[in-house]
Amino acid sequence: MPDDLTPLSRRQILRSVASATALAALTPLSAIAESQSGMTSGPSGASGDPEPLASLGDFEKAARAVMTPIAREYVTGGAGDEHTLAWNQSAYSEIKLRSRIMVDVSRIDTSVRLFGRELPYPIVLSPTAYHKLVHPEGEIATVRGAAAAHATMVVSSFATVKIEDVARAAAGSPLWFQLYVQPDRGFTRALVERAVASGCQALCVTVDTPVLGARNRETRVAFKLPDGVTRANLEGLTGVDATASHRPPEGAIYSAVLEPRLTWKDVEWLRGFAKVPVLLKGVMDADDARKAVDAGASGLIVSNHGARNLDTVPATVTALPRVVDAVAGRVPIIVDGGIRRGTDVLKALALGATAVGIGRPYLYGLAVDGSNGVSRVMQILRTELEMAMALTGRTSVRDIDRTVLWS
Repeated sequence: MPDDLTPLSRRQILRSVASATALAALTPLSAIAESQSGMTSGPSGASGDPEPLASLGDFEKAARAVMTPIAREYVTGGAGDEHTLAWNQSAYSEIKLRSRIMVDVSRIDTSVRLFGRELPYPIVLSPTAYHKLVHPEGEIATVRGAAAAHATMVVSSFATVKIEDVARAAAGSPLWFQLYVQPDRGFTRALVERAVASGCQALCVTVDTPVLGARNRETRVAFKLPDGVTRANLEGLTGVDATASHRPPEGAIYSAVLEPRLTWKDVEWLRGFAKVPVLLKGVMDADDARKAVDAGASGLIVSNHGARNLDTVPATVTALPRVVDAVAGRVPIIVDGGIRRGTDVLKALALGATAVGIGRPYLYGLAVDGSNGVSRVMQILRTELEMAMALTGRTSVRDIDRTVLWS
């Protein structure tokens, strides 16, 4: 896989779409790898000026065409009738920005500090599961793309590559680890200790998923992991097949790899041995935000699980100001869900977020062009943020507040 960030053209994508789509349901991972390798190696007889994939929306369209049906429905789907899925994006479009003129914006500083470390820009790769569904190298390709883009990646408990191997591929690039607390607390502790020993600098505990939501798309496509793909970090968990679906049996709501008994006491337990900042992911309610800080959380992630759990909860950007006001600056706040433009990042920062996370967009980049696609997606979003800051007269992230918004 080449390491340059040259964007693919729509013509390159479309030349492979017909065969890739027709064979997607029957194609083994090895053949997908061949298809993606050929697709990303450069123009093959294309004529005329290429049309580059210029936006995150372009990557999504291209990715939908090359992913297998199982991968496409898993990645793109939300819960129920997908109202929240739509609101996550549309809510950003309803927030208007206030442009400013005659400000010296010859230097733009997008850096932020989180937990004592400086990030070059306030965008992280939120945790997403099963990267080998969309690329044969899985999380290895993702972390290489993140490293090339100087971005922090949050590795999922449900990764298809072991955390130790992801950390080696990161080659020093910052990593965090997302934790699904398991019913087996001994296994959970060992997993956290593995992540910290591998160099993960923070622990993001998912707290909004005692059970899954009504994921109809996964049901319709009969979701299962392809042969050879496992939840690598959960191998060895007693009574759980690492190759089995995360979904509960038909007619049930409880999954063997999710913990419905998680309580505030578990935050204290995790803080007792984690040795890194512990963030709670999935906080949407102001009362819960206050309880989380009181319980010792080092940070909060405002998230509705990519709209994959409880349909008709608000968009994350709608919930963000309430959480920000409740926390009152005591801990950093990250928000994810629905971010597709640099203007979205600016709006989230204006509403009080310390940083933002993206999930689906970098998976689309991974599907289209492996590590290069991941880097390109991050590059686009960072550049768009710089543009938006300049056009609103803000030269530093520290200068961004609610006066950026049109009121």
